[in-house]
Amino acid sequence: MTSSLVPTVLGLFIQPGFALLTCGLVRKKNAAHLVMLAFSAYVFALLAYYAVGYAVQSGFHGFFLRDASWNGRVTFEAALMLVAAYVLVGAVCERISFRGFLICELFIGGVLYPAFANAAWHNGWLARHGFIDFAGSTTVHSLGGFCAMALALVLGPRLGKYGRDGQPQPFLAHNIVFVAIGSFIVLCGWIGLVVAALPADSLAGELLAMNVSIAAVGGGAAAMAFWAVSYGKPDVSMACNGLLAGAVAISASGPFVGPTAALVIGAIAGVIACGGVLLNERTLRIDDPCGSIAVHGYAGWWGAVAVGVFSNRQNASLLMQLAGATSCAVYAFGLTYAVFAIVNARWRLRVDAEVEAEGLDLTQFGMLAYPDDEGVS
Repeated sequence: MTSSLVPTVLGLFIQPGFALLTCGLVRKKNAAHLVMLAFSAYVFALLAYYAVGYAVQSGFHGFFLRDASWNGRVTFEAALMLVAAYVLVGAVCERISFRGFLICELFIGGVLYPAFANAAWHNGWLARHGFIDFAGSTTVHSLGGFCAMALALVLGPRLGKYGRDGQPQPFLAHNIVFVAIGSFIVLCGWIGLVVAALPADSLAGELLAMNVSIAAVGGGAAAMAFWAVSYGKPDVSMACNGLLAGAVAISASGPFVGPTAALVIGAIAGVIACGGVLLNERTLRIDDPCGSIAVHGYAGWWGAVAVGVFSNRQNASLLMQLAGATSCAVYAFGLTYAVFAIVNARWRLRVDAEVEAEGLDLTQFGMLAYPDDEGVS
């Protein structure tokens, strides 16, 4: 992959979009905590990638970016890694300690993401066997989503999430405007980053940008329809999740399908995102406050598989796409769970119950996002 620097830098604006999106979805007492997690994901995942991750991804050379090829590739590769790092925020928020979160980000930026990116994109074993993941449905999003799933299981659900009868209790988003604005910023940034994956002399940028947009609106429309049929009214936050799930799913096949296929891929992803949220909350009992596992993990898995169904590339194999997407899910979940089950046994990743009940803003950072409110909740 090569890229131009301008759309790559546009892709870095995904970070403030994620900050708004995740912040809006949580309770007021944890809003500053969410902003700090999003900020720290950028800082510490990138530090880990600079020191170790880029070298791992490149075949164990170029530690501390020595001997890196400065042709726009390094910044582009780092921007993709950062998206995977941001995914964790939405699944672990409202109960993870700041120290624990930093360890998670160092792990994904230095080890988890770079090793799989090498396998999928840098003539590794998946790439050599024909696995296609143009801009990271699997390598970026699904990896981040299944890593987040493992961490959410290690942490356990938030206090009060499940009642005495075992039924999930709703924790309402405190600022739905943040959620919608953040979702659109993420989408715009991701379109820039996907276009940056094209060769510098490619003329396919407009088709690719339109395919991502069509898939995204297909996902948003499908999510609205799913919720309206299921519950009588569309839900704003789930519509936003569907929008992003569509963009996630099309990323593996963006230049290799037409607009109609993009719409179908995105619409299926929107339904997967909605169904995945319900599956996690009600059946698997995984507390994922922002729906990150469904939007990125499940929809990202589908995006890679969709290459084998819809791609116009003759070498696209459905069996290989299934194998690659599933191997990523198993790798990301399995390694993360193994590592952090051990870490959690030695250094507890979760804050104390009293801290969680009071809210993490004041106890973790000495400030409130809404200091003028009485009884922030």
